[in-house]
Amino acid sequence: MSKKNNDKLLIFALGGVGEIGKNMYCIQYGNDIVVIDSGLKFPEEDMLGIDIVIPDIGYLTENRDKVRGIIITHGHEDHIGGLPYVLKHLNVPLYATKLTMGLIEAKLKEANLLGTTNRILINADSVLSLGTLTATFFKTNHSIPDSVGVAVDTPEGVVVHTGDFKFDQTPVNDQYADLHRMGEIGKKGVLALLSDSTNAERPGYTGSERGVGIEIEEVFRKAKQRVVIATFASNIHRVQQVFDAAAATNRKVTVIGRSMVNVVSIASELGYLHIPDGMLIEPEEVNRLAADRVVILSTGSQGEPMSALTRMARSTHRKIDILPGDTVIIAATPIPGNERYVGRTVDELMRIGAHVIYGPGSVTGVHVSGHGSQEELKLMLNLMKPKYFIPIHGEYRMLRQHGLLAESVGIAKEDIFLCDIGDTVEIQNGVARKGSKVQSGNILIDGLGVGDVGNIVLRDRKLLSQDGILVVVVTLSKQDGKILSGPDIISRGFVYVRESEGLLEEANRIVTNTLQKLMNENVNEWASLKTNVKDVLGRFLYEQTRRRPMILPIIMEV
Repeated sequence: MSKKNNDKLLIFALGGVGEIGKNMYCIQYGNDIVVIDSGLKFPEEDMLGIDIVIPDIGYLTENRDKVRGIIITHGHEDHIGGLPYVLKHLNVPLYATKLTMGLIEAKLKEANLLGTTNRILINADSVLSLGTLTATFFKTNHSIPDSVGVAVDTPEGVVVHTGDFKFDQTPVNDQYADLHRMGEIGKKGVLALLSDSTNAERPGYTGSERGVGIEIEEVFRKAKQRVVIATFASNIHRVQQVFDAAAATNRKVTVIGRSMVNVVSIASELGYLHIPDGMLIEPEEVNRLAADRVVILSTGSQGEPMSALTRMARSTHRKIDILPGDTVIIAATPIPGNERYVGRTVDELMRIGAHVIYGPGSVTGVHVSGHGSQEELKLMLNLMKPKYFIPIHGEYRMLRQHGLLAESVGIAKEDIFLCDIGDTVEIQNGVARKGSKVQSGNILIDGLGVGDVGNIVLRDRKLLSQDGILVVVVTLSKQDGKILSGPDIISRGFVYVRESEGLLEEANRIVTNTLQKLMNENVNEWASLKTNVKDVLGRFLYEQTRRRPMILPIIMEV
């Protein structure tokens, strides 16, 4: 593809570097931008009350006329979960493979965006013309079918985005990674490679999903009562192996958890999940069958408080109870930060008397990662032979380790770019350098509110959760500025009023004296009165309690 002007190639991430989740990568040349993936991530512990986090797409909305489309590499939440929010502000064509599109359409239907979104099905042989950019694809292995990598041909050269991948030599669905096409792309020349870094710290190779199926079937055979298995709903290979193991051991399967029910329904309708006739039963039928003839396929492998497995462990699920002697398999590795939730769920299951199989897949055999380990990452680097390398999809330590792997296979250190979200890699005339930052960050979703909760609101929530709130209500006379009623002090989450009457009476007296002193000095601006009350009362309460409640003065004039 020939260059026609002095435009630069820009490569940048609005999510998915230096963090796990909310993947969104952008390739821009001149007036053409291609977006790859549009995911979400779940909130960190200090994001009080937040439901999910999506990328800040301010740069894209400002340049909406340049965005030629969004390409989705596969159907996991951290790659498609942001679409219902993004497409409301950025109505551009959406490109995805058959299963991925099926999962996306369910989300768009809920968001009332199905009729307004231009959805275009692709496969590994598709060629997309996107302005001056051309996108082609190659098959990859991952823990969900229909995963692809993307090669974007630009006037500067080819930029390859691997998507999430591993090299599974015995895939469950017999869909092998297309090493031949990857090799061809590398042979023609790759300017820049963006590659998945999730398992960059893990030596060796990632195990085959087929081995997990053998282990699951063995557990089913040994279990004397019901088997409950929790895994990611979108891990369709794992779900298929649960049905296969149930068929081999003459068990019926019931599906619990909204996301699991949705994915099983969509994947079976589209032909990606094969369920023998008569195997699926309703949850209400579980207690009518012999205990050794039942499998319960559930969400909750991350110990999420409202998930099906957690509610079963707490005996609060409406339809299913865990019984002593049941076998529970947690077929997933905790996402960093979720270990405590998983541990709590395991404790509760064991209190009931269940036999729980959990922990690293290398120990239990019931889980393998969907991401390639170090040898596979080196294989991808050797297949693509990029001039420049940009590790993506992982926390900073993973990106750093992936950079070291790239050095070990011969890529020069100065040609490896470790980026944060918003950082740009600028390539002109074949020479790459770090460019200026673009607008980026987190948009926090709280209920129906998108972006209306920011750092200040989170800070207030944190203060409220730590030391509570004290509301001071005073009514002043408009004529002479005298106190007509109050101060009334209301405490929530600070001290128990009945046991702290002396403290609150002294606080009341301090507020009264402060207001009278200010009014004697002819200070009657509300802002000054409130600030003085907060300062004086805050100092007093800290001296007495070593706590700093949020103080909210309310001053009225009549």
